[in-house]
Amino acid sequence: MCFADDHAMTASPEEGLQPMMEALERTSEEYGMRINLKKTKVMMFTKGQPRKLSIWLRNTELEFCYLGSLLIEDARCDKEIKKRIAVAKAAFMSRGELLRGNISRDLKKRMVKSLVWSVALYGSETWTPRKEDIKRIQAFEMWIWRKMEKISWTAHVSNEEVLSLVKEQRCLVHVIKQRQANWIGHDLRHDCLLKTVPEGKMEGKRTRGKPRRKMLDSLTQQEDKKINYQELKRRAEDRIQWHHHQLNLP
Repeated sequence: MCFADDHAMTASPEEGLQPMMEALERTSEEYGMRINLKKTKVMMFTKGQPRKLSIWLRNTELEFCYLGSLLIEDARCDKEIKKRIAVAKAAFMSRGELLRGNISRDLKKRMVKSLVWSVALYGSETWTPRKEDIKRIQAFEMWIWRKMEKISWTAHVSNEEVLSLVKEQRCLVHVIKQRQANWIGHDLRHDCLLKTVPEGKMEGKRTRGKPRRKMLDSLTQQEDKKINYQELKRRAEDRIQWHHHQLNLP
C-alpha cells in the first residue's frame, strides 16, 4: 500500500505497486504536477514473515514513517514507543535549562510536560501497549525526573523518593489512556471513516497464539468486569458522562 498526498494506492502482489507509482508519476507530469516524495509513504501488510518493500521514485526510495509515526508490517507499536522515547530524551537533553539550577523546579516541570511529554506522546491515541511497553514508558518517566534533579542511577534513591522530591506521581500511562478515551469517544459520537475501524472485521482465520491486545480493551475493562462495545458506544453519546468516565480510568 502506498499513501500519496492523502490518497492510497494498493497492489497485490507487491511487484504491481512499482509500475503503478511510475504510471502515476508520468500522468502527474503531463498535467504539470509532481508527487511530493516527502509526503508519500509505502507500507506492506502481510501475515507472513515481515520484509521491507522497496518502492523508488525519481531515484529516491520511499519511507515507511507516516505522519511522524513509525508503521510496521504487524501493526505493533513497540518500535514506535521506543522511537518516541528516544526522540523525547533527545528533546530533553537539548534543553540545557532543564539541567541547570537557575530556574525553579515548578518551571522545569512545566517545561518537561509541554516540551518533552508532547514529543513522547505524539500519536499515543492509537497505541496498544503491552506490559513491557508500559514498563518502558514508566521507566522513561522516572528517567526524566532523575535527570532533572541530577540524581545518578547509581545513587541509592528509590523511585518513590524521587517522586516525593518533585511532588509528582506516575501519570504518563494514565495520560495515554485519557487521550485514547477522548479520541475514541469523539469518533464514536460521529459517523466517520475512523468509526469503521473498531467495528470492522478481518476475513480469514486468526493466527495461532494468544489474541492480540486491542485498542478498546483498556476502555471496555471496567474495574472487575468487562463491558461490551455497545455499552461503550452508549456511554460515549453522553459527552459529560464520557468525560467523567475517562477521568476515572484506572
